[in-house]
Amino acid sequence: KYPQVVIHGENKPSIQSKYVVTCCGLYSDHLAIKSGCKAEPRIVPFRGNYLVLRKSKSNLVNGNIYPVPNPDLPFLGVHFTPKINGEIWLGPNAILAFSREGYRFSDINLPEFIESISNKGLLKLLSKHWQFGIQETIRNIFLPLQIQQLQRYVPKLQIDDVISGPSGVRAQALDTDGNLVDDFIFDAPTGNLKHHILHVRNAPSPGATSSLAIAKVIASEVNQRFKH
Repeated sequence: KYPQVVIHGENKPSIQSKYVVTCCGLYSDHLAIKSGCKAEPRIVPFRGNYLVLRKSKSNLVNGNIYPVPNPDLPFLGVHFTPKINGEIWLGPNAILAFSREGYRFSDINLPEFIESISNKGLLKLLSKHWQFGIQETIRNIFLPLQIQQLQRYVPKLQIDDVISGPSGVRAQALDTDGNLVDDFIFDAPTGNLKHHILHVRNAPSPGATSSLAIAKVIASEVNQRFKH
């Protein structure tokens, strides 16, 4: 009855569907390629590590603190983010992950890492911003250097005021010229399937903050493409 089948894991029943919308983050390019789409833009995983301000020092930060973005650099930079549970997160940095799901330094997937470092877009990005990359890596290893960077915004902050926090992995889409894709990328297979499958290969950051607005854009795209 329907033109394609969506498989949910191994040894689980398949689900037949007339229309499919994928929003697969770190694996969005892999899934798009499997359905017959072009390879670009590729996804490169960047891990972002946070520090958390100790509760006894929460008086140091009264609201969101963001740096003025440097247009010459590919990432925003560290910022101070109060959470709804009362925690205050400091960061993140931006480090190339060794795996698409490399939430920890020890998470290593050799084939995925080789795929990343052989990506032409990443190589061009690194050639343009190699100094920034080295500095981020060194700061990631040495906590005092992270604190020194954060003190630009909160001078009273000390190394004993923070503890290690969570990490996230950013599914960064890169074009072949080494530019970070910061807008929507919609894609679909060729042939008859183009009227039944829509891949959201990239969505602008911040995803959680803009989730409702992003959903409206995706819904509008679905209405335009799935008219058959």
